Amino acid sequence: MIADDLIADFEFLDNWEDRYRHVIELGKKLPPFPEAERNDTNKVQGCASQVWLISHVKQTPAGPLLEFEGDSDAHIVRGLVAVLLTLVSGRTPKEIMETDILGVFRQIGLEGHLTPQRSNGLRSMVERIRGHARNALAAA
Repeated sequence: MIADDLIADFEFLDNWEDRYRHVIELGKKLPPFPEAERNDTNKVQGCASQVWLISHVKQTPAGPLLEFEGDSDAHIVRGLVAVLLTLVSGRTPKEIMETDILGVFRQIGLEGHLTPQRSNGLRSMVERIRGHARNALAAA
């Protein structure tokens, strides 16, 4: 349902400029990222802007859930991080692995408007998140 809700939110926006502004607004709503976590270990390689991602495993009776935190030094990329975290945070590792994250970005009309560098960075972020999910699955 999270992906469907996100897609529905973006369907109300008629053009790329409105979607662009909405992405930036979503980025402004990200919680502050811990300063101590802005390090090379958490930095996503392959992004033109600086991007940091961390995850926390939350054990529940139904199994582990992954919670993510992220940030970027660029407004639009921070917004992309916010969209990405909306899709994956609070989900099981299996759900994350089964989610077509880039497909959702295509559906909401973002992927086609990103520069090649930002598209590569988005793919790097997705791969980093999937790596966290794979690690959580292996540990379970």
